[in-house]
Amino acid sequence: MKNRLKELRGIRGWSQAHLAEQLDVSRQTVISLENGKYDPSLPLAFRIARLFGEPIEAIFDDGHEAG
Repeated sequence: MKNRLKELRGIRGWSQAHLAEQLDVSRQTVISLENGKYDPSLPLAFRIARLFGEPIEAIFDDGHEAG
């Protein structure tokens, strides 16, 4: 699943370690998320969306068009 995590993290000047700490996950999880090798659970996706103040669908793209 494509996502904008790296972009959003970069805009804020956060390290992967800082983002991991904010989300209460490991840095390896952040790396896997950013590389699209791991899809977050729904609760984690909501935490990410709240942290960045964006809707989930503005951060994650499953490749399917709505409608």
